[in-house]
Amino acid sequence: MTSWVGRTAAEIAAAVREKRATPREVVAEHLERIGRLDGRVGAFRVVRAEEALAEADEVGARGDLAELPLAGVPVAVKDNLAVRGESNRVGSAATPDTPAAEDHVTVARLRAAGAVVVGLTNVPELCVFGTTEGVHGTARNPWDLARTAGGSSGGSGAAVAAGFTPIALGNDGMGSLRIPAANCGLVTIKPGYGVVPAGIGDGDWFGMSENGPLATTVEDARLMLSVLADPDALRPSEPGMRRVAVSLRSPLVGVTVSRPYATAARDAAGILIKAGHQVRRADPPYPASLSTTSLAHWTAGTAVDAQGLDRRLLTRRTRVHAAVGRRFLSSVRGGDSRDRLRRRMEPFFEEYDVLLTPALARRSPKAVAWHERGWLANILANTTYSPLTPPWNLTGWPAMSVPFGALPSGAPTAVQLVGRPGSEATLLEVARQLEKLHPWQRTAPLD
Repeated sequence: MTSWVGRTAAEIAAAVREKRATPREVVAEHLERIGRLDGRVGAFRVVRAEEALAEADEVGARGDLAELPLAGVPVAVKDNLAVRGESNRVGSAATPDTPAAEDHVTVARLRAAGAVVVGLTNVPELCVFGTTEGVHGTARNPWDLARTAGGSSGGSGAAVAAGFTPIALGNDGMGSLRIPAANCGLVTIKPGYGVVPAGIGDGDWFGMSENGPLATTVEDARLMLSVLADPDALRPSEPGMRRVAVSLRSPLVGVTVSRPYATAARDAAGILIKAGHQVRRADPPYPASLSTTSLAHWTAGTAVDAQGLDRRLLTRRTRVHAAVGRRFLSSVRGGDSRDRLRRRMEPFFEEYDVLLTPALARRSPKAVAWHERGWLANILANTTYSPLTPPWNLTGWPAMSVPFGALPSGAPTAVQLVGRPGSEATLLEVARQLEKLHPWQRTAPLD
């Protein structure tokens, strides 16, 4: 009997289209794995077992089955995006337990393409932090269960790395796709502004948050992005030599990059040189004010999302984060710091097509009750391990995390690829070359 767990979304969809597998068989096998192993991982807040099997049967009966790009593919959805019939708790006790009347547009597009939603994944409260724990559960890294999967799309990242689903939907406002992808050995792309519909919370964190895929291969990430993206939003890219800048410098003053992540970036640069690209060491002109700009936008986004919620039901770290953000709201709404950052970066990205950096500065924190700890402890834990992701939310430019190398524990390390607006296809092509020349193990050995 063919096993579909551990197969890619592209492989599963092809098998379903060609009638070599049924959606029910595929979904049932993944649900069995979730039921057996998610107690150790904590990827899901809600598993839609009966509903997913019914959806799978509906997909199998569709007249256009042979044309569906994600036919019968199980998908996990981050619990800050509406799934029809399910509540949207955003990791909090303060949010209403009211079923959504309609799918979020990205969920609707996945379902229209033949995907089956098997569950909603755990997030930190209001998707604020780069670790995932709270009243609804703790998402652990399947490669190292003592460590957090990351955040805020931590449950989605854990689900894919554990082989619970071949792909998952998440979003990224300060690194929330790239952080769990880097921790869990996955491919993700945060698309540039306007490529994929956002509609995340109340205002998308001032337009910084983008929805995107989590996958185990570049092909699956590209496939899922093509389903999520607006028509004609993805610009084609011709293969060829790229000018690649390699930077090992942290954008934030006082934060350093640890040896495993610096080594990953250096070794990935060597692979790209062998692939024929022009690779040079060069640091982007990060401004000294970047830490202040990041903190202002990060906290102000939470202040907006917390409006209307019962503060007594929010955790202390979230309350403080929102309170700090309220002081920044007017300057964020009326300021031009993001425009100035873009103008500062544009000459660098005229000289280089792709920026290659470490994805993280160090391994993820331990999977403990960070939601019960103080705000400052959370801020320090987040900024010291993930300083390299926020600049590209502030600019609104595309950025990827790609698995590359390993920590001494055996858990994956990763590199980040960044490009100018409209370069999603270029980044995916460079990532494909890294994958071809330096392949990775796609799922964690949990069994």
